Amino acid sequence: MDTIPLVHASLGDREFAAVAEVFASGWPAGQGPKGKSLEAKLAKRYGVGDAVSLSNCGAALHLAMLALGVEPGDEVIVADYTFPAPAHAVRYVGATPVFADVRADTGTVDPQAVADLVGPRTVGVIAVDTVGLPADYTELMAIADRHGLFVVEDAACAVGATYQGREAGALAPVACLSFHGRKGATSGEGGALLTADPVIGADARLRSSFGIGSIYDQAQVVGLPIPSFTDIGYNYKLSDIAAAILQVQLDRVDELLDRRRAVAARYGEMLADEELLTLPYVPQDRTHAWQSYMVTLDPRVDRSGLAAALRAQGIGCGHGTWATHLQPVYRSTQQCPVSADLFQRNLAIPMHAELRMDQVERVVEVLRTELKNHACPH
Repeated sequence: MDTIPLVHASLGDREFAAVAEVFASGWPAGQGPKGKSLEAKLAKRYGVGDAVSLSNCGAALHLAMLALGVEPGDEVIVADYTFPAPAHAVRYVGATPVFADVRADTGTVDPQAVADLVGPRTVGVIAVDTVGLPADYTELMAIADRHGLFVVEDAACAVGATYQGREAGALAPVACLSFHGRKGATSGEGGALLTADPVIGADARLRSSFGIGSIYDQAQVVGLPIPSFTDIGYNYKLSDIAAAILQVQLDRVDELLDRRRAVAARYGEMLADEELLTLPYVPQDRTHAWQSYMVTLDPRVDRSGLAAALRAQGIGCGHGTWATHLQPVYRSTQQCPVSADLFQRNLAIPMHAELRMDQVERVVEVLRTELKNHACPH
């Protein structure tokens, strides 16, 4: 039986060759020459003032909160329907995440929900490009401007997506990317902070290396420079091995995204008339990066039973993402009914650039059969 995984990284000979170059260079650690060239490539691609390569997107979100001066007592509005990393980042700095419900059609944060939550302690908003679909940045930036708030774009899933002709990662003054193994460009793990403000970039870069900056740079100085620790920093550096892989991956983004789009289009064609699920919705003013392909099941469908049946037949699937306010770590009294509903009814089916069309067709065939088998009568 052909096993069809939910996710699969597109890594090959070009990435191997890039890693071999790093081995030969003698500098595999972070903030070396490959890291610098990756940051230059990211800054050029996104047209931003600075790009800081980091160990993961969670690190980027944390450093963004620090650089933006978020403190205990502050509130930051966060999109609720997502991996909890944005809320975690707010908590890392002792502030309070306030959860904003999402649109039922896109799963992205609802601008009206954000506007309704702004209060005297609100300092900013973290919007999320949900599983690869950009949020409504025109409305979100207008709300932020009206109230003097910052906006951070969590574009972890959205490398290659666009909103009103602009690329995800450049839709807010500060953005955070992920290069985790299931993303459109990957080094296994990795991330980046992108910013229009070089001061924020410099702050993030310094804090990402224990507060002393690049050891590689210091080693190039004649004599014996001894750095001083002037602030608490973190070990959030991206290795030059990962940076080398990512430079190849960024060159391949369009090719890999085209393959994902073809998979999404085929799913859309084959499932268009399926009454027991709703297909993903992409507004006309944006494009999807298709990090995940999530369908929304009819309430009659037993999702757990369906997932077990798919996996038993070698087809990977997942629940989608999280309604963060429902997670035990937050114990929130807030109500985000749309997010809570999507959390119960979304199902992720295989989506990656290595999927063959015959595999897509098999996924659909089995999914259609098992939907009927696991749907309760009216």
